Amino acid sequence: MFYCAQMDFNLADLFEQAVDAFAERTALVAGGKRRTYAELEARANQLGHALADLGIQPGDHIGIYAYNSVEWAEILWAVFKIRAVWININYRYVDEELRYLFDNADLKALFVERSFADRVERLAPEMPTLEHVVVIEDGTDLADPTPRTLHYEDFLATGSPLRDFGPRSGDDHYMVYTGGTTGMPKGVVWRHHDVFFAFGGGLDPVANTRITNASEMIAKGSGDFVLTHFPIAPLMHGATQWCLMGQSFVGSKIVLTAKFEPDEVWRIIEEEKVSNLMITGDAMAKPLIEHLAEDPSRYDTSSLFAISSSAAIFSSPVKDQFFEVLPNLIITDAIGSSESGNNGMRMFTKGNTKMTSGPTVSRLGGTVVFDEDMNEVVPGSGVVGKIARAGDIPLMYYKAPEKTAETFITVRGTRYAMPGDFATVEEDGSITLLGRGSVVINSGGEKIFPEEVESAVRSHPGVIDAIVVGAPDERWGQTVAAIIHPRPGTTPTLEEIQTFCRDHVAGYKVPRKLFVVDAILRSPAGKPDYRWAGEIVATATPAN
Repeated sequence: MFYCAQMDFNLADLFEQAVDAFAERTALVAGGKRRTYAELEARANQLGHALADLGIQPGDHIGIYAYNSVEWAEILWAVFKIRAVWININYRYVDEELRYLFDNADLKALFVERSFADRVERLAPEMPTLEHVVVIEDGTDLADPTPRTLHYEDFLATGSPLRDFGPRSGDDHYMVYTGGTTGMPKGVVWRHHDVFFAFGGGLDPVANTRITNASEMIAKGSGDFVLTHFPIAPLMHGATQWCLMGQSFVGSKIVLTAKFEPDEVWRIIEEEKVSNLMITGDAMAKPLIEHLAEDPSRYDTSSLFAISSSAAIFSSPVKDQFFEVLPNLIITDAIGSSESGNNGMRMFTKGNTKMTSGPTVSRLGGTVVFDEDMNEVVPGSGVVGKIARAGDIPLMYYKAPEKTAETFITVRGTRYAMPGDFATVEEDGSITLLGRGSVVINSGGEKIFPEEVESAVRSHPGVIDAIVVGAPDERWGQTVAAIIHPRPGTTPTLEEIQTFCRDHVAGYKVPRKLFVVDAILRSPAGKPDYRWAGEIVATATPAN
């Protein structure tokens, strides 16, 4: 039976309620496999019982190390059903990063796609808490990573498909490891109740109202028209997790792809009649629209009416490119973080895409911008402050008390999450995101936020992608260095980039050094790798 006390929301309970309401709807499509809500639930029940039979207890940590797949989602719900905690693992991490995450997360069990089995084999002897490894088959032929490896389908088949689990709580934990732009990954620990309101649909971002009873989620999805959402980023990224989970609560269909290829994305949009596409900024948007613009009639895009972006800058010129080809789209920019939830959003239609710096959004309840004295920034003052959010926020960083104390602060009796994003407050109270302080460039005392300059550089017609970092400078301390991936057949010069950027940013923000690379290194979530960029600036010779 469904169990979810009013005002105490548990994610597994919300999913089971959706299963009862939408059993025969298609819940998930990925890698050629399809699951209805009833099928997804039955297999998650089997997996949950199989894990419990192994001795997995509430609160135990279960790693998921795989590309997007139906198995990823089955594991997700199975782990929550038995009140354990699943851990997202970035499949692009090298051994050093994996070793840190595996140790920090205290994994008791690990699901791993076979193509990553060799990495687990190398690191398993260093993981004293790891008791069980389950391999998900993907057609590769690597050896089992441990002598006692279990195999996904055989393991799942040992469990009962019945939903006969005990009651759960809104205090159960959800954890997401976030790499950010610098440093080792950090585990952000949330209560189910809080994260549901921060990310999972409990707060209506348009009306800025909260639901009061779980049945309201079913009412949202009970119409005849069923939305089909397609989050492109990997499930190890929080935004895709929450598209899958939040939309499951209202009976939507979720489509996943294992790897980002523009042709494959547009093909899936046509084949699955996708209504809502979710991306991570220009890194995905630019190759998508440029591929479509080559021949807009190549794909049937008539079902697509909305694109949402988070976690990275979605620049005005790239939005305009979408509107040129798909003029009736609604585009949504959202800002937030794994530590704070959704801080704000803004919708765009054709003709109103202008951004002067970072994205400007209407703030959600609980979001403020504090100045250096921890007073709220006065709208229109031009003061740069840090974004903070009160209310539904995480408990802590896992096993990181100092970082927890630094990020989760109390101001005049109210607890806030303040991860380090800088912003200004406009006259109308909306907030303009400038960027993360950990990568800010200090040039002669002027703070320069890389994201703002990157948006300008990427708008140059000869640039496919760009990343901006500080370069040492004897006079100014640091100066702006741009690393670009040029469009084939073009060779933008530093002077050309500077001339173009002067129309978009203040003179002191214009790049003074230029480096050219074959590709910009980004995380699976689309975030630029500033450590890599710093190494390029430190070791390579500027282009001109």
